[in-house]
Amino acid sequence: MPETEPPGLIGVVIPAYEAAGTIGAVVAGARRHLPDLLVVDDGSTDGTQAAAADAGATVVRHPSNRGKGAALRTGFDWMLSRGAGAVITMDADRQHDPDDLPGFIEAFRARRPDLIIGSRQADFFAMTPGRRFGNRFSCNALEFFSGLRIPDSQSGYRLHSASFLRMLRFKSQAYDAEIEVLLEAARHRRRIETLPITVRAIDGTATSHFRPWLDTWRIIRAVLWYSICTY
Repeated sequence: MPETEPPGLIGVVIPAYEAAGTIGAVVAGARRHLPDLLVVDDGSTDGTQAAAADAGATVVRHPSNRGKGAALRTGFDWMLSRGAGAVITMDADRQHDPDDLPGFIEAFRARRPDLIIGSRQADFFAMTPGRRFGNRFSCNALEFFSGLRIPDSQSGYRLHSASFLRMLRFKSQAYDAEIEVLLEAARHRRRIETLPITVRAIDGTATSHFRPWLDTWRIIRAVLWYSICTY
């Protein structure tokens, strides 16, 4: 069984790529609730690093674009090395409302789940067709292969306990990293909760770097690989 995580620092990690126009507002909003915040600038060329630092974030920069999965690994390792008890991830495109952060904090401190997924279920039909397909497929595949029922498997607004992150191993470099994290949580029987969240701009449509069909194929590939390796 996973160990009980003692109370401790809750940090925020924001992977960012070419997000100079939005990252400052995201950082400023999040820091109203949690001051320990890291932006992982994944090789941006548009001033993302400076905008994040000006808003008060600590910034770690990849010299080239390596993908969201790589940025998440960098952020998790950085936070764990500083003794974080949990890490919340947010997107850099302003679709996630920083005022939802207290809900994650309260749920973690009250019940100590290993993973909390912010659910956009109420806005499902406002998603683009590619997003809806990928989300529906990955949710159904998760349930089929692991028995895990998650209403929004692709949400990047999540809280991860430190005990879960210390055992977590995922290889994906892009958006499929998030489904791989869920598959690992299910495989190791980690405690998972969902939390309704407010969506400011569904999918971050104007600024998201999610490529619906390519990244959906990557998600499908991750689920199929998991099924082959597990069964």
